[in-house]
Amino acid sequence: MKKSTLFVLLLSLSLFYSCDFFISTSSESADTPKIKESQETQIDTLTTHLKPFKEDLPTIGLLMYNGVLTTEITATADVFTKPTQDGEQLFNVITIAETKTPIVTEEGLKLTPDYTFENCPQLEVLFIPSAYDMYSQVHNPKIVDFIKEKNEETTYTVSNCAGAQLVGASGIAKGKKIVTWIGGGKDLQETYPELKVQNDSLISYVEDGKFLSSNGNLTSYISALNLLTKMTSKEHTKFVESYLYLDQLQEWKQDY
Repeated sequence: MKKSTLFVLLLSLSLFYSCDFFISTSSESADTPKIKESQETQIDTLTTHLKPFKEDLPTIGLLMYNGVLTTEITATADVFTKPTQDGEQLFNVITIAETKTPIVTEEGLKLTPDYTFENCPQLEVLFIPSAYDMYSQVHNPKIVDFIKEKNEETTYTVSNCAGAQLVGASGIAKGKKIVTWIGGGKDLQETYPELKVQNDSLISYVEDGKFLSSNGNLTSYISALNLLTKMTSKEHTKFVESYLYLDQLQEWKQDY
């Protein structure tokens, strides 16, 4: 082979591999930040906020349905999802609805349930919240039957506000003391005479055996915190209260 031909061949091969390396390197440097960014976004929005379901922990179930008051879901979650001072998870906190379709709260928030009535795991506690209009819930046999079924396994069953109507409709608390929303006691007593309805204008929270109840809305924190003390300790409840800045609300005064 002539020297000139050999030189041209070597030069061509050199240029080919140089271009290939440049293209490869450029492509990698362009894609790498995107991959890294994607991974960081996934970690930030998912992994660090997920609370794993642990079989050995007691499970707190939050019943949901369309029109539910947001606070009566979030108050309980707020209290029971807080870890110990050492960062230890104490409970599984799950939401449950009739189907997996996102429910819409009274305030317009869309919440996707973790479980349905069909696949709900065993519960240590069932929280029954309220809506401003309970007609659909009280006349829904699937909700009423679910409450009956779960009450057989729970250590505690808690109603907030007009959730007391579902307790009455299910017949699980006959002869037990209960309180409902302020102004709703008379109707609750007339509709479910087997309940011992307390004076809701004087009493915000009631315990009777396994049944706990409150006026609901922000007083849902009272039922959650009282139950937390029963299931853990006064010391842990005080820690959670400090976590929630509860003292700031207790000392808060509004000038009008």
